[in-house]
Amino acid sequence: MRNKLTDYWKNNEVKTREEYATLTDIIHKEWSELTVKEHKNYKGLKTENLRDHMTDAELVFTALAELSTRQIAETMETKGLEENKIPAQKGGRVAKNARIELEQKTGKKVVSDRNFKQIRDKKNSFNI
Repeated sequence: MRNKLTDYWKNNEVKTREEYATLTDIIHKEWSELTVKEHKNYKGLKTENLRDHMTDAELVFTALAELSTRQIAETMETKGLEENKIPAQKGGRVAKNARIELEQKTGKKVVSDRNFKQIRDKKNSFNI
């Protein structure tokens, strides 16, 4: 999903790493209610890649947000950073609405402080 979205941006006048980061943050903040930096801090990550430490649910909702963003951007034929902010927000909102519905039905939060570094450390402590 991510590559298809960034390919769309690349082919439609989103140019710099900062622009990609801005759009990514809009999507992430919309679906999770946290910026990427806030989500990393919540998981206790410093330099690690956030995606490498997401739960299955977090990955699924990230993918839904990115897929929705790309499809909305393609429909709107957006160009450049400013125009792409609109589908980024709308795509993130699609995933947010799905996240909220799942949380209501399960009583469990999707956004988690769990990370795979903690899981690995816990497993290693049992093997001492």
